[in-house]
Amino acid sequence: MNKQLQQSVTTQLANKRIVILGIGITGLSCARFLHRHQIEFAVNDSRAMPISPGDFKHQFAENTLVLGQWDNALIAQADVLIVSPGIDITAPAISAAISKNCDVIGDIELFCRLSDTPILAVTGSNGKSTVVSMLNYVGNALGYRVQLGGNIGLPVLDQIDQEKVDFIVLELSSFQLETVKSMKALAATVLNLSDDHLDRHKTIENYGAIKQSIYKNCTYALYNRNDNATKPNECYINSQQLSFGSEPAQIGSFGLAELDGESHLMLGDKALCTLAELPLQGVHNALNYLAVLALGKCAGWDLTAMLASLTTFKGLAHRCEVIETNDGIRWINDSKATNVGATLAAIEGLSPTLHGNKLILIAGGDGKGADFSPLTQALTKHVEHLITLGKDGRAIASLRLASQADKTSHVDSLSAAVSLARTQARVGDMVLLSPACASLDMFSNYVERGVVFIKSVLVNKERV
Repeated sequence: MNKQLQQSVTTQLANKRIVILGIGITGLSCARFLHRHQIEFAVNDSRAMPISPGDFKHQFAENTLVLGQWDNALIAQADVLIVSPGIDITAPAISAAISKNCDVIGDIELFCRLSDTPILAVTGSNGKSTVVSMLNYVGNALGYRVQLGGNIGLPVLDQIDQEKVDFIVLELSSFQLETVKSMKALAATVLNLSDDHLDRHKTIENYGAIKQSIYKNCTYALYNRNDNATKPNECYINSQQLSFGSEPAQIGSFGLAELDGESHLMLGDKALCTLAELPLQGVHNALNYLAVLALGKCAGWDLTAMLASLTTFKGLAHRCEVIETNDGIRWINDSKATNVGATLAAIEGLSPTLHGNKLILIAGGDGKGADFSPLTQALTKHVEHLITLGKDGRAIASLRLASQADKTSHVDSLSAAVSLARTQARVGDMVLLSPACASLDMFSNYVERGVVFIKSVLVNKERV
């Protein structure tokens, strides 16, 4: 065990009353970390059986476990409250019990207090997982020891004891950023901002302020010129700023430009490569590539080597994933598009690749209180046939013009949506599952939704 880390943990946490709220993936990683470093703690979860009490006792000896409700007395006596990101600490049942002197943190905050590994931090409403996975892939391909964590991969406290690494790439959700105070990222970015999680954050202004907090104390602040809400506000002007965007860029920033009839990734006025040379297509993926190159540049990585490694990155499952069939139809699984901005990016990014063929969109699910109206123009302009399903599917369908009513359908299941799409699609057409909604009204998560879509496409294919 790292002796310096053990000393830091002991100095910061020993003899304090520590309560972990939530015993899901993050909470368990916090419990393992504290137990590994001989720090006593208690766990409180409002769910009746998120973990077997017997299993907990076997793993964590005499540490306390309270299940079935929020224990106000336990929370009130905490010196340190380590909150899992899925738990809303502003909920009255929790907030009323927290002592004014309590240190309320999450696992990311604890990691930042204990580790000096340079951080490349990424947030945004859409594209986070693609960008951080690409960045991790590129960094390791260049020979650096790079870890991936945060809202993806192995929890950070399960990695902190590992052999020293050169960089850690963090995907950070708004829920995680709520409890981050001490992070001093080498480079940080807000990729984009659109309505999401407003059932928890209430307003887009509050949501945006939480996202912007990623810039606090960072060395380089990277923003998206196409989305003014990502530009660091006056609170964060001390960082060195650079940007990326879909139009030509000034010297030192990244952009796109048409040269000899082809779209190129650019650094200032320098052409880096054509978008056609890279495996992920669409303007939204071009912006992802630019963000990766900019973050890597901030870390001191070689641009030429980064470009070479990007040509072999094949993308993420359930994110504009092509389903291989032999029917001549382009079936695209974008189940990870759980909000309006993600679906808008997919439609606008993929439409230029249609070359006169039709786009059939399958959308709907639990909108989490989002405003669907930003989809209106894209649905009217690009979508030939709209198929909706789920809790808020009809709300999306209502955005269509009256003249498009005969090309708008609502179904009861994803398999029915695939069957209907097949009757509408011809060779060369694209069928895009991009729900603009969470999946929890019909599925356990977006992964299950994507798997059901893939299976439905392949089963239908076999029947043709």
